[in-house]
Amino acid sequence: MVRFSIFGIPVQVQPFFWITLVILGGALKATSAAAILEIGLFVVAGFISILVHELGHALTARKFGAYSEITLQAFGGYAAYSGVRLTRPQSFAVTAAGPATQILLVLALWFLFPYLPAMNHNVGYFLGTLMWISLVWAVLNLLPVLPLDGGQMLNAVLGPQRIRITLWVTIIVSIVVGLILYVIYHSLLFSLFLGMFAWQAFQALRENRWR
Repeated sequence: MVRFSIFGIPVQVQPFFWITLVILGGALKATSAAAILEIGLFVVAGFISILVHELGHALTARKFGAYSEITLQAFGGYAAYSGVRLTRPQSFAVTAAGPATQILLVLALWFLFPYLPAMNHNVGYFLGTLMWISLVWAVLNLLPVLPLDGGQMLNAVLGPQRIRITLWVTIIVSIVVGLILYVIYHSLLFSLFLGMFAWQAFQALRENRWR
């Protein structure tokens, strides 16, 4: 396990984080040195992008007086914070800061591209991959689906008294988007994840019914 600190925030990276990125980067189809290099660049880009996302959460939480730490694990990561009780607006801000930071990274790279000197294929691939991962990760996380950021933001807006609405939105959006991803893009992995989120929301809905 890799451990370090950035901006005073402890970060730990679990082994399966790297393994997941290697697989998503195309390790199962790599048949040449060039392909292996691109996988390495994909892993670095994914690490930077997801770390930026979690830093958005952690730094915003620290702004509100919380102690923050980051864990990168298989298929993503999370920023944990403690020491304060956040209000609903503060909770919304902390959650929104993750995808917002990634989108800012994409915009910054987009505007910098015309001013960068001529670059070789590998540099171009790395920057393009960093932009692509950041954009896709931010957009997916903004879906109003628990436990994604969008679902947490919806929950912060509606409040705990309207959790049933949040759960129903989670179920409907997960099913619809999951089917779209599978039918149009043949993305079985993300469709399975959304199906799992829908099932978890359904179970929570059943438990909430008796409270």
